[in-house]
Amino acid sequence: MSTEIYFSNNYRDLCVEHGTGAGFQFEFSCSRCYDTWRSPFESFRAGQMAGWLSRGVNAAWSFIGGAGRGVSAAADGLAGASFGTQRDAAFTRAIENAQGHFNRCPRCTDYVCARCWNAEHGLCLNCSPDTAAEAQAAQQRGLNDMVAQRAYDAGQQRGGTYDVTTPRQLVCPNCRTETRGSAFCPGCGHRLAQTTSCSACDAALPEGAAFCPACGAQR
Repeated sequence: MSTEIYFSNNYRDLCVEHGTGAGFQFEFSCSRCYDTWRSPFESFRAGQMAGWLSRGVNAAWSFIGGAGRGVSAAADGLAGASFGTQRDAAFTRAIENAQGHFNRCPRCTDYVCARCWNAEHGLCLNCSPDTAAEAQAAQQRGLNDMVAQRAYDAGQQRGGTYDVTTPRQLVCPNCRTETRGSAFCPGCGHRLAQTTSCSACDAALPEGAAFCPACGAQR
């Protein structure tokens, strides 16, 4: 089986070098749906033995003293010397195994899982979407677009009766409550956006006036 398959951005190295759980494992992810697949765990015996030895040294530290520390460090050093080579070999095996779980799209070069692969055309579903799914999605988009347009038209009709010249305060200057353009503050009842001139004759209105002093029009 060819190993000419390379994962650069869509894999995670889960390998552990030291300790009783030392071993090699890699997690690969689909570039389209991001579902993951993990390679089988392979034990790193040298790292595990160093971990077991370290645990034994720590347990018996009061009896063997500094010499035990040296033995433990030496075991870790031997494990570290072979870890890189064995990891590379494990990664090669993991990539070979991953070929059975991922497909490389020749158009976009992404690796995708079987659910994201259009086997009929030999392309990923991003490059060659499922026709039935696209048709259904297009129908829904058309429905949504039509409803949005009708709602927009209804809003335009309602806008014809909206007084755009009336001054409005969106925040009450008295208690800082949001007013949403109302005439009175919903928080404290303060009267908002009072006009400074008469709407009938444009005469100046004094603060708190209920009627225009020039023409008698109600404010």
